[in-house]
Order: sequence, then C-alpha cells, then structure tokens
Amino acid sequence: MVEPPYDPELDFHYRIFNADGSEVAQCGNGARCFARFVRLKGLTNKRDIRVSTANGRMVLTVTDDDLVRVNMGEPNFEPSAVPFRANKAEKTYIMRAAEQTILCGVVSMGNPHCVIQVDDVDTAAVETLGPVLESHERFPERANIGFMQVVKREHIRLRVYERGAGETQACGSGACAAVAVGIQQGLLAEEVRVELPGGRLDIAWKGPGHPLYMTGPAVHVYDGFIHL
Repeated sequence: MVEPPYDPELDFHYRIFNADGSEVAQCGNGARCFARFVRLKGLTNKRDIRVSTANGRMVLTVTDDDLVRVNMGEPNFEPSAVPFRANKAEKTYIMRAAEQTILCGVVSMGNPHCVIQVDDVDTAAVETLGPVLESHERFPERANIGFMQVVKREHIRLRVYERGAGETQACGSGACAAVAVGIQQGLLAEEVRVELPGGRLDIAWKGPGHPLYMTGPAVHVYDGFIHL
C-alpha cells in the first residue's frame, strides 16, 4: 500500500499485508514490485528510490538492465531480534518438531526466518514440516521457513513456507536469509544465485558489518480494482 513519505528525505512509505490479512514489516519481493509499480504509474522517474516500511528505510535501485536491486540491510542473527527463544546466538540450532530433530539457522531480515539445509528441495517436506516450524513455540511471532539445497558455493535451490501465506513461488527475504545463514555457516560464497520455483534472484553479502543486496526482476502482470 503506497503512502506519502513521513520524512522529506524519502520518496515513499509503504505497508505490506499478507494474504491472510496480517501486516508484516518486510517483504523482499514486495520491495522490487514496489519499485516497478511507482515507476510504471508515473509516481517517480528516479532510479534510486528511497522508501520506508515498518522495518525502517531502504533504497531500491532500478539497474541499467531493468532489474531491481534492494539494499536489505545487515542480517541480524541475535535471537531476540528474530525473535527466537534461545539462550545465546548460535550458527546452528537444534529443534524438535514433528517427532524429528531439526538442525537450522535463524536470522532476521526485518522479519523472522528459519533455514534448513536439505539434500533435494524437490523431495523436502515443505508442506508438512513447514507449518509445524512456522508456528513452533520457539518463534513467538511465527517464522518463514526456508528449505535450502546447496548446489555449489555460488548456487542454491530454495523453497520457502511463508508465515501467513504457506509455500510460495518465491520469497525475496527468504532468499536473503538462506544466503546469510549459508555464509555464516561457511557453506556459501559472497555472491550466490538463488533458484526458486518462480525464478532466480542474485544475493550478495560481504559478511558482518555490511548490508546484504538482493537483485532480481519485477514484471507487471495486470491492473485490477477492489471495491471496498
């Protein structure tokens, strides 16, 4: 939902709602679509668009090859920031869910994420394990659950069970979270191609002290009207 900026240094403020009506603070795909929408509708012709959401400020950049690059900020691994119930920050946590022992990484990208490494995303238990972990008691505000297959250090495959939406074709913040966790655990390089069911994203992160960048497409599909 596009709103006027609350700060004269910004171009826009916007709000994000899930399919179930819940409002969220961050959405990576939504950020790219927002940049495409405001330019398509003639609300701005800037290539660097400064915006705010409930999560804070971001810069959305439309690149020369018509992709959208988003500064997603620095990943936050502190359990209290996610939030996630744990005594201290760890690279890998052990959880019990659905009568299984799960090894996972946990990170906030402005919204809560749990990332699990799997051998093959095609056979991962996304539809059964996803909702159990999404509402696990250690995630007091629920979480987005990523199932990550490491193809090589510069390439992963990913499926995401999103909080309030179920499995989706692509999750931008989920791609960022998976790469951040993979880099933290020593599995991935600084620049990673993320292959999702709905397409490809490129994620770059130099590590602690640096922001993470997501680059990908946003395509206009249709215009519609909602009667309220």
